[in-house]
Amino acid sequence: MNTQDITGIVLAGGRGARMGGADKGMQNFNGTPLALHTLMRLQPQVGQVMVNANRNLAAYESFGVPVWPDTLSDYAGPLAGFLTGLERCETPYLLTVPCDTPLFPQDLAERLMQALEAQDADIAMPTALETTAGGSTSLRPQPVFCLLRAELLESLVAFTHGGGRKIDAWTAQHRVALVAFDAPGDSATAFANANTLAELRTLEG
Repeated sequence: MNTQDITGIVLAGGRGARMGGADKGMQNFNGTPLALHTLMRLQPQVGQVMVNANRNLAAYESFGVPVWPDTLSDYAGPLAGFLTGLERCETPYLLTVPCDTPLFPQDLAERLMQALEAQDADIAMPTALETTAGGSTSLRPQPVFCLLRAELLESLVAFTHGGGRKIDAWTAQHRVALVAFDAPGDSATAFANANTLAELRTLEG
């Protein structure tokens, strides 16, 4: 794997509805804006990085990387960030990472790329153990984390222009390699995300 072949994008373009409309990426995480923490965790894994944001653009630009708002209007969700990333991607692959999951694996790109190549897939996506309300655990896809071939841009343009907004509905049109992050050394909180300020404080601990 050559990390220079991958562009990483931090998705920080959401409404933050469950945080009372706050800009999630700008919330404090152990003394650092959440999106900046995510960016610093992503940078060593890829060749280039950018941020997808729809407000506070000057604050995001202070991180020192390119910042691009959605090209789709109306806070169209993570898939709009995927589209923005693919439109700006100048490498063969794009890795999408949400800003609200600050403990994602530091070998994420490497393991996704290995699976993508081994399975000759278009997309590689992690799965992680989640506990249901009933107490059972199962591996669940984490679709906002995706390693995408850059040539999927045309497909995503067609899907979104047709009104599609759900990640799984789009990825289902392509060959997807699912990568289990449940090995003994994998953290149980690697894919825990912070939808509320209380969840963010818990992750800080």
